[in-house]
Amino acid sequence: MARNVNIESGLLLIADPFLQDPYFRRSVVLLCEHHKEGSLGFILNKTLDMGLNDLISDFPEFDADVYYGGPVQTDTLHYIHSLGDLIDDSVEVSKGVYWGGDFDQVKFLISSGLLEPGRIRFFVGYSGWSAGQLALELEYGSWIGAGMDANYIFKSPPDKVWSQAMYNKGDAYEIISAMPDYSSWN
Repeated sequence: MARNVNIESGLLLIADPFLQDPYFRRSVVLLCEHHKEGSLGFILNKTLDMGLNDLISDFPEFDADVYYGGPVQTDTLHYIHSLGDLIDDSVEVSKGVYWGGDFDQVKFLISSGLLEPGRIRFFVGYSGWSAGQLALELEYGSWIGAGMDANYIFKSPPDKVWSQAMYNKGDAYEIISAMPDYSSWN
């Protein structure tokens, strides 16, 4: 399987099925930023057992899951959404997928009922790589690069994202997508 991947914003990183790292086992990461100093992304398929209102006291009531974005700066909150035209300063990382933007506008859209939970995803922490680290991990085979589909964030159940993304790669990846997760075989 080819390991040559163009590393850029919008790349989906699918964890190799044998990757044992507890932070990234069976994870799917959306790469939101990549430059010569390093890379930043968010794990799309690991929910946390807490609500948004548990994290932020002055936030409008909002019934949305909170996700574990990664092991870096777990005292920070980030968001990915589909409302780039309504949230100033958001960055388009893939077609129909935006990162960040004006937090006060997010709060306003939620309190006005204009932003539904299925159009935004909140993350505690992020996944980060230093200069050259992600390229080495891709070369080594820890990650499988794939194209992003907004449905992975906004439509797919989190526990199905890894197998869906792997299956959508086609060929041998379809078989890998059906491999059971033997998490008890550590």
